[in-house]
Amino acid sequence: MDRFQEMQAFVRIAERQSFTQASEDLQIPRATVTNLIKRVEQRIGTRLLERTTRTVRLTQDGEAYYRRCVRLLADVEEAEGLFRDEAPKGLLRVNLQGTLARNFVVPALPAFLARYPELELHIGEDDRLVDLVREGVDCVLRAGNLQDSSMVARRVALLAQVTVASPAYLAAHGEPRSVEALAAHRAVNYISSATGKAVPLEFTVEGRVTTVQLGGIVSVTGADLYTGAAVAGLGLVQVPRYRVAGELADGRLQVLLPGFAPPPMPVSVLYSQNRQLSSRVRVFTQWLRDIFEPAGA
Repeated sequence: MDRFQEMQAFVRIAERQSFTQASEDLQIPRATVTNLIKRVEQRIGTRLLERTTRTVRLTQDGEAYYRRCVRLLADVEEAEGLFRDEAPKGLLRVNLQGTLARNFVVPALPAFLARYPELELHIGEDDRLVDLVREGVDCVLRAGNLQDSSMVARRVALLAQVTVASPAYLAAHGEPRSVEALAAHRAVNYISSATGKAVPLEFTVEGRVTTVQLGGIVSVTGADLYTGAAVAGLGLVQVPRYRVAGELADGRLQVLLPGFAPPPMPVSVLYSQNRQLSSRVRVFTQWLRDIFEPAGA
């Protein structure tokens, strides 16, 4: 067991706060992980981890050693990549926003995995904020404007958006012909996982974005519920056009205020700014750009 493997094991334990989860991530026995940490602590002469029956935490020396190990491991991976032209391999953990995954990513995955047969993908589905380091995730795919300064965001697409409502809603409340007329209407409010508040509607008026916060009788936290509530006639929503293409085609939803369209929705891959971008994440990000391009990237 060399020092490189010891550092890998230590970094993964520190991030996952668990020997068991670290061993699963590294695909080596838990006993081996334990022995690796014993070896490194004995060699450098200090305790790096505080262990209890429920948690594993870094000591003060462990914090300092962790920061150095992260940099060293990243440097080694980058240096090796300069001198070999090998396809990326190993485990790639990603977390995807559900509708983006179902509409764009999963249908194209067979071709991606055929191109990189030595990659193994673990995919999670969420709209929430993800602690990449704590949860052992390499990168996430999210839609919308993202405010987390601890993440690096690489945009892969800009998706056209529309304001829509159902014929039943419009029959009951009338069709708004201007942004000002929206005061007489209600929305299905989408609750942001980041702020816990309703996301306002946005309209492009004379080249500038105007926000409108409408009242509503229904609030949701999921993309499918958001669209479903609009189809049920519960209020206006704003969504990427791809998401309601079928409903628009069969008349279950109708586009409103087309001359004041919402700004396009950015779609981004996010990863920790404290990490060197691995070849696995690099090829995955480029592939995402390629598959989103026909949708208006």
